[in-house]
Amino acid sequence: MTDSKLRTVLGFDFGTRNIGVATGQVITRTASALPSLQARDGIPDWNQVQALIMEWKPDAVVVGIPLNMDGSESDMSRRARKFGNRIHGRFNLPFYQADERLTSFEAKEWANKLGHKGHYGSNPVDAMAAQIILEAWLNDPGNEHLMYD
Repeated sequence: MTDSKLRTVLGFDFGTRNIGVATGQVITRTASALPSLQARDGIPDWNQVQALIMEWKPDAVVVGIPLNMDGSESDMSRRARKFGNRIHGRFNLPFYQADERLTSFEAKEWANKLGHKGHYGSNPVDAMAAQIILEAWLNDPGNEHLMYD
């Protein structure tokens, strides 16, 4: 599949306890949050990931890569990339990386405006962060993966 055939994309906000998920449409360049996946030390229930892929039938996946503010790698950025590579390997889907710096902060601000009480451990905002990551990727004017014929 060529990149110009992308229609539906799943986005992920990788975390060690929760992995935010969103689905996006290339034609509208919008995304919607889905229920987050539970993880143990960054490892999801791969059956749940497979169920998401079977339900949404994405043409590709986008994983937020949490680089340091100076653009350097972190342990979490390496782990997020490994997660994306595992999805690619298990499900044969193209994997694209997205810069996710400050998206968790943005998701928390957004959640607070919607009345979130600030208990992010018991009520995480990972799915909102995944939506922000995916919409930013879908709307990036420099994103060569979304050029149309």
